[in-house]
Amino acid sequence: MRIALVSDAWAPQVNGVVRTLMTTVEQLRAQGHVVDAVTPDQFRTVPCPSYPEIRLALGSARAVAARLAESRADAIHIATEGPLGWAARRWCLDKRRPFTTSFHTRFPDYVAMRSRLPADWFWPIVRRFHGPAARIFAATETLADELAERGLPHTHRWSRGVDLTLFGPDVAPLPALSRVEGPILLSVGRVAVEKNIEAFLTADVPGTKIVVGDGPARALLEKRFPEAIFTGALHGERLAAAYAAADLFVFPSLTDTFGLVMIEALASGVPVAAFPVRGPIDIIGAAGQGMFGGSARIGALDEDLTAAIRLAMTADRVACATEGRRYSWERCTAQFLEGLAPMRVFATAA
Repeated sequence: MRIALVSDAWAPQVNGVVRTLMTTVEQLRAQGHVVDAVTPDQFRTVPCPSYPEIRLALGSARAVAARLAESRADAIHIATEGPLGWAARRWCLDKRRPFTTSFHTRFPDYVAMRSRLPADWFWPIVRRFHGPAARIFAATETLADELAERGLPHTHRWSRGVDLTLFGPDVAPLPALSRVEGPILLSVGRVAVEKNIEAFLTADVPGTKIVVGDGPARALLEKRFPEAIFTGALHGERLAAAYAAADLFVFPSLTDTFGLVMIEALASGVPVAAFPVRGPIDIIGAAGQGMFGGSARIGALDEDLTAAIRLAMTADRVACATEGRRYSWERCTAQFLEGLAPMRVFATAA
């Protein structure tokens, strides 16, 4: 199959969305599919306000239209609501081409945090963007339910996976953390206001707190919490080794749609503590025993993050690794393919 994938999120950005999309493209190509990825690195860009590491494509409408026309794609998937995504959406509507989208980021919540305006004000934009799609890919059932409540019921489940050749319980710990006083509490992700990292850093628990990642809030948090260790972004084997060094993974975000880092931690045999919100509930489970019928604790969720941390420390690390291994990129890629809206299918149906 020939697939056009349009995304405003791409390397060198470092986040779960980029890892998901790039891994999916790798999987698709390995299976013999032809993927034309339309991404910001192919255009003139400017830094996104308050997110300078995110580059926004300028004047891309004609170029995107030309790329999609030339791609002769059987199916078009629009991954993000940025300039490239809006340009691709317009072309598809103009040409009456079916397309699918994916909901990766709670854009209304993020904008609300920065503007101090109600998140509900921004949902009409989201509905306008995703409304004409044949299907909206959502990572979890609770996210699909939320979208339905917001007037977007036409969803398709597209989960996430873990690179089990990289993340595992037998990986050697990161040497830089070998002399750190335990227990080691780890958080991985963008260091930004929407990730709620301050809740992790203020939790009243023993041990050393490690923050892996970079972002606009890092300098301020480093200054406010000098006892914590900020490593900056880590990748590949060094990231896997950081997980391996941890006694507990803490995921303080209240706004993520999934939380890829949680399943990476589990695959590494590391329990997870988080708030009981969408994302953690879909991975850790309300009872802390996962989503695949396990009977042992793999983490803990609580409105009091300190309480969640203390309870999660009692989790079974073997059960964590077993749960993490259930998240396969091959399965996720199959879900992606199943959700696409190939032109020939619509033509036959018509």
